[in-house]
Amino acid sequence: MADEALQRRLERILLGGRRKYTRLQVAERSGVPEERTRQLWRALGFAAVPDDQVVFTDADVEAVRIADRMIDAGIFDQELETAVTRALGLHLSRLAEWQADLLWSLIRERPELAADERKLIKLVEQLVPQLEQVQSFVWRRHLGAYAGRALAAPDEDLESRTEVVGFVDMVGYTRMTRRIDESVLGDVLERFEGLATEVIAEGRGRVVKMIGDEVLFVADAPVAAAEIALTLSERTSADQELPPVRAGLAAGRVLSRFGDVYGETVNLASRLTSIARPGTILVDRELAKQLAGEPAYELRSRRPVSVRGYSRIRPSALRRAKDTGGPFESGQQLAADLLGLTGRRD
Repeated sequence: MADEALQRRLERILLGGRRKYTRLQVAERSGVPEERTRQLWRALGFAAVPDDQVVFTDADVEAVRIADRMIDAGIFDQELETAVTRALGLHLSRLAEWQADLLWSLIRERPELAADERKLIKLVEQLVPQLEQVQSFVWRRHLGAYAGRALAAPDEDLESRTEVVGFVDMVGYTRMTRRIDESVLGDVLERFEGLATEVIAEGRGRVVKMIGDEVLFVADAPVAAAEIALTLSERTSADQELPPVRAGLAAGRVLSRFGDVYGETVNLASRLTSIARPGTILVDRELAKQLAGEPAYELRSRRPVSVRGYSRIRPSALRRAKDTGGPFESGQQLAADLLGLTGRRD
């Protein structure tokens, strides 16, 4: 019973109040049609609840009202309402899961919190507003950056634009998961994610998502994308705690939708990554053409190869230009380049 009481107290803090309403009551109090409130709830990623179950708070009622007002004001089309809500639910649920894990890790490290409910409640009361402030700050900074980008090119279609798409993944990740324990694996993933995020941000790219052992990013400029891939490859090679990486880059039209990217350019970059050898960066013909006049890089065309969905694509291996290089060094690089299309993913 004590645990149930504690759970209710924590819930009131996190939800901003106690549960008071059924879904039908939310619809009635907010003035929003009942079917739309049902769609919004499901789109946010929450399980359906019986009509007579009291699970909603005053904050839920206000959120529905705000969404309805945004539609009436023409901020976004009603047809996009569910899609927008789904995107919010997907991204915020992952953030919330991480934050909950962080809280429980803190409790495990400090047994006195679990033994004293008052200390635990006080911690949560202090932590939640601080998390909200940080999240609001980060969101506003990103919003400002993207708004500035949109205003700088008002005639550009931001949903479908020309960009460079890159995949970078750790080689041997599947084999590594079989021989190391979960805590070590978590450290490796955290190290790779931290490095990838830092390098991509410094290179003025954008992380689209982390997919386990792989990062997907986009960049506006060919040189920026090349620098990101090369720097990430160099820094992982220098890190004894990380396995080597390989990368695939492609340039072209990209469809951006709710923070993710789609289209042939994305698929091509993924296929190039799948055939790259460790330490190798493969680029498609279009990106190779755009980088051809850059003195900082060398591009070596490779033999045509067929991959799933593409017949006889001809990629190029990207590397930094070198002023000099002895025969032994050149021979090593040539051998690595010749092997650059023989690898496969785990």
